[in-house]
Amino acid sequence: MKERRKKTGNPEAGAERAGGETRGRSDEPLYVISVAARLADVHPQTLRIYERKGLLSPARVRNRRRYSEADIEQCRLIQELTQDMGINLAGVKMILDLQRSLEVMRGRIRALEEELEEARREMEERVRMVRESFRNDIVPVPRGELMLPRQANPFLGTWARRGPEER
Repeated sequence: MKERRKKTGNPEAGAERAGGETRGRSDEPLYVISVAARLADVHPQTLRIYERKGLLSPARVRNRRRYSEADIEQCRLIQELTQDMGINLAGVKMILDLQRSLEVMRGRIRALEEELEEARREMEERVRMVRESFRNDIVPVPRGELMLPRQANPFLGTWARRGPEER
């Protein structure tokens, strides 16, 4: 079984050598097909096959393929799945599609969690406003006393406290 070389070095240094501005993005198209094939330790025709099968989608700059660090990592993953695990290209495509779907779902979950957190904050604010609106005129009644409605005395309110002797 052929061992693949791992790329060592700084990908941003490659961007500087290629005359590009360093942005630190792994999806920036930097490498022509021959350089990308060397970095991924595959033949350039392999990269073309992967593109035709929909496994890779390099950017096009002036109608030439340009591969990013992410594309090269994807190629390495495809090589690992096919050579080390014995999965055919159709299976690899399914795995990659499932990974993309999983990432979309994770993004959706993050968005829903943020929405839930915002709703929680809003409800806490509403509860705080309701609590602040209370007049706090509730008077504790000692145990054993009975509160009964008062008869027609508007100055004392509608409820009167009656002790055990008045019951």
